[in-house]
Amino acid sequence: MVTVDEYRKARQAQGTAAVLAIGTATPPNCVQQSTYPDYFFRITNSENKTELKQKFKRMCEKSMVSTRYMYLSEEILKENPSLCEHMAPSLDARQDIAITEVPKLGKEAATKALEEWGQPKSKITHLIFCTTYSSVDMPGADYRLTKLLGLSPSVRRFMLYQQGCFAGGTALRLAKDLAENNKGARVLVVCSEISVFKFHAPSEDHVDSLVGQALFGDGAGSVIVGSDLIAGVEKPLFEIVSAAQTILPDSEGAIVSHLGVVGLTLNLLKTVAGLVSKNIENSLVEAFQPLGISDWNSIFWIAHPGGRAILDQVETELGLVPEKLQCSREVLRDYGNMSSASVLFILDEMRKASAKDGQRTTGEGLDWGVLFGFGPGITVETVVLHSVPT
Repeated sequence: MVTVDEYRKARQAQGTAAVLAIGTATPPNCVQQSTYPDYFFRITNSENKTELKQKFKRMCEKSMVSTRYMYLSEEILKENPSLCEHMAPSLDARQDIAITEVPKLGKEAATKALEEWGQPKSKITHLIFCTTYSSVDMPGADYRLTKLLGLSPSVRRFMLYQQGCFAGGTALRLAKDLAENNKGARVLVVCSEISVFKFHAPSEDHVDSLVGQALFGDGAGSVIVGSDLIAGVEKPLFEIVSAAQTILPDSEGAIVSHLGVVGLTLNLLKTVAGLVSKNIENSLVEAFQPLGISDWNSIFWIAHPGGRAILDQVETELGLVPEKLQCSREVLRDYGNMSSASVLFILDEMRKASAKDGQRTTGEGLDWGVLFGFGPGITVETVVLHSVPT
């Protein structure tokens, strides 16, 4: 007879969890930021609000965003006129779109990750599906994705709803725990975001919503995470060394989204960038002190691009050289803020840029790196990554 402790240890992995493959996807509808203010005010029948339109144009110009991808095309918006009003009851219409499209976009990203991994889908033991902008129908998007991908009916599913922009880090933290505590586990992580719930006509009474209209884009990211890799078959990209979550002090109410019959409404304090930048070093010290690292320019960075101001103030506060946040800025420029999916896009960009530059590791030639997620709370996810030699 084995003891409970012996049984438990026999079922645990021995190695550190690692990212084995990455996939990303966007809707086909690409939006140019330079022309978006004209389009947005026209499609919402708000062209008479000239002062508000000029304010929105300035927001878009300062956003550092060049292009975004959005599921909501002009044709779809014309078919759903309630979405183009400021506070019209529209939850049913938004839900109907999200129920179908969120898992479909997730499937595109997951399929790319599975193809890169190169192993049969039957070896996926766990699925983590994360979305901020989805319905709360049951069964959820995790169930629908299982069917779309043809995963095993016994795959162990975890559904993360309404977490916000920090949730890419949350999903990786959960994937690490699952991979290291379940021998032979291969965890498929999917973060799929379609901001259909946040699209509203402009109003002077709710200028915060314009910030969201200027920043958010749609996209899905996927990674496969596992421990105890099959030599010669699986190739690790980034080892997930540690993961932690914290709520920043004095930040309650700084980022708040409320779901109602009109969809999601966003409230932001102007202090968000300052709160993040002034507290981020505490998380860095806690994560890297055990490794003997205190030079923040000696590590590579995967920082959620919540907006230009956050990246600028983090860079200034920590004395980072411009190259440190380059991948984050490029994803913000090309895709906007895709909530939980953003950090997976940046992770993919980091390893591609490293390969293009001929670096010896997937992390711009550096061994150690950090992945940061920032979101409602203000909640911060800090994930320590170790780059694997290429």
